[in-house]
Amino acid sequence: MISSNADSVRDVPVESLSADQARHEWALLAEEVAQANRAYHSEDAPEISDAAYDALKRRLAAIEVRFPTLAAEGSPTRQVGAAPSETFAKVRHAVRMLSLENAFEDEEVREFDDRIRKYLNLAQDAALVYTAEPKIDGLSLSLRYEGGTLVQAATRGDGETGENVTANARTIDDIPQSLVGAPDVLEVRGEVYMGHDDFAALNERQAAAGDKTFANPRNAAAGSLRQLDPAITAARPLRFFAYAWGELSAPLSSTQIGAVDRLAALGFQTNPLTRTCDGPDALLSTYREIEAQRATLGYDIDGVVYKVNDLSYQSRLGFRSTTPRWAIAHKFPAELAWTRLEAIDIQVGRTGALSPVARLLPVTVGGVVVSNATLHNEDYIAGRDSRGAEIRDGKDIRVGDWVQVYRAGDVIPKIADVDLGKRPSDANPYVFPTRCPECGSDAVREEGDSVRRCTGGMICPAQAVEKLKHFVSRGAFDIEGLGAKQIEMFFSDAALPVREPADIFTLRQRDARNLTKLKNREGFGERSAKKLFDAIDEKRKIELRRMIFALGVRHVGETAAGLLANHFGTWAAFESAVTAARIGEGEAWADLLSIDGVGAVMAASLVNAFNQDAERASIDRLVDELDILPAEKRGPVESPVAGKTIVFTGTLEKLTRAEAKARAEALGAKVSGSVSARTDLVVAGPGAGSKAKEAERLGVEIIDEDAWLRLIGG
Repeated sequence: MISSNADSVRDVPVESLSADQARHEWALLAEEVAQANRAYHSEDAPEISDAAYDALKRRLAAIEVRFPTLAAEGSPTRQVGAAPSETFAKVRHAVRMLSLENAFEDEEVREFDDRIRKYLNLAQDAALVYTAEPKIDGLSLSLRYEGGTLVQAATRGDGETGENVTANARTIDDIPQSLVGAPDVLEVRGEVYMGHDDFAALNERQAAAGDKTFANPRNAAAGSLRQLDPAITAARPLRFFAYAWGELSAPLSSTQIGAVDRLAALGFQTNPLTRTCDGPDALLSTYREIEAQRATLGYDIDGVVYKVNDLSYQSRLGFRSTTPRWAIAHKFPAELAWTRLEAIDIQVGRTGALSPVARLLPVTVGGVVVSNATLHNEDYIAGRDSRGAEIRDGKDIRVGDWVQVYRAGDVIPKIADVDLGKRPSDANPYVFPTRCPECGSDAVREEGDSVRRCTGGMICPAQAVEKLKHFVSRGAFDIEGLGAKQIEMFFSDAALPVREPADIFTLRQRDARNLTKLKNREGFGERSAKKLFDAIDEKRKIELRRMIFALGVRHVGETAAGLLANHFGTWAAFESAVTAARIGEGEAWADLLSIDGVGAVMAASLVNAFNQDAERASIDRLVDELDILPAEKRGPVESPVAGKTIVFTGTLEKLTRAEAKARAEALGAKVSGSVSARTDLVVAGPGAGSKAKEAERLGVEIIDEDAWLRLIGG
């Protein structure tokens, strides 16, 4: 059998897609990735594998490269980590802690090198040195030193906000309490982990005491660091490898390897297998050497991390929304195991998508017991599309089959193969439901869509619950004490129901009128009920970008919500523009499409949401309860382009288009893909065509690349 993915459109190479096919597939891919992000980070119930997730993101990125107008269209792929626990105090990172892009094949490493060279305008034969280091399978930790003294330790959390675990980190022998010769401000970043022998001994002690044992060293390390009692952490054999840094008052070195050596000289444990490599061939050779040592290292690693060694290059390359451009994690192949498929369940998501999940006879894969795996969609299960044509990446999967399971990237379970020789004689092809299992409404597939969706809308309890879970998720309102479990409880509560977002903000008033108070219910007391009501009231003041994201409009992810917030500035301006817009026509529609990163699919979703009576009424009831804060003005005050709308057109010769855009945005400018009356400046290179002509017609200032570089200071 052949591996992952789905419909017939996805069998078409990206370079052969028409614009309409690309827009349609982009929307489907974005929704699949968004659902995977919600399942993994918000619900702790992953539905697809690491490899499948990565494949979706790669296909999404390839489409965005070929069709740049789709590039930031609400893409949900730009998420980091998970929300910090409510148990610990929150710490705002001075410099974000990002995740890494993944590679699984050798060719992807060569493509990484090619991208770096193109971004920096380096020839293929130009010297470009990387570092390679084992990717420790542990928990990311940031240590802040001021004046040489450890003052704070924080987990990564969602990349912007982590958990304060200072007292626990002080108990780890590998973490120095004070430093000599360090910069006045130094944030050291690395990985907390547990060795194999220490892990086995810990589980023996846990079992002997009748306590819970851990599934693997990574879980043991994470659980040990997050103890409320530092004495428990102190009794756990935790280790720490340093490999990076955050805020600095003075540079550590001019190179990555030099900075790591400086950390070692300051007293930190750094991985002895870290080395420099000249080009992708040397990186791949090092990868194989480290992989061969994997079983004898005494601690878990799940790949090798490659980084550009020159820190000035790292600075130029900068960051995407969640990953640095100058680093990549080359993951090891997954472990495999065979087990029986016992059932196929259907889960209904926020947008009505029916997602099939395999229920498996539990099996241990890579040290973790696996009982569920993703099945993507009905064509993937059937192995044929709706017209009966065989799908290259589909499988004929039936209940009762013996299936091969792996945890791609050692994370999320996926079915790799089916043993047809062991198929029971009474195993029938799986019939995908055409009615929603939650509300009984018709479940339909639009032409070319791989996903079947419930048409019940607001009457479907699964969709309503998922929308509410999205509303309180970390990127949206993030209300302390009101997570997925509490939403499910309130949704089914007859006395104090929460059926739409506005209901959350009337809980306190409705509880005051109820005979049965929340404080008297199971799981609550007077203090916890008051704490929840207070936490809800704290979020009556909400950032515009969070408000837009929280609405759960299809195709509008966190990045897109930020773009819309920055463009319109206030809720009133945003609401007025989206209400006035008509799909495909008029100035308001053109204004939406002029936002770099907003395309026709996302714009249409917004317009539809704000022009459907029931949904609009729900939004209006919510707005009445809130104080929506204007978007923060970003960008250096002294920047000559802060707040201006810039359009790049033609061929840039000294900067790549990506670097030019990144620099402009870092200086507080807005970069648009089209010229309009709102455009302040057009930067035109050789070959500038219709955009330059439109700028001339509108009287917009046009300058060349050299003038642009002089304007922004080189």
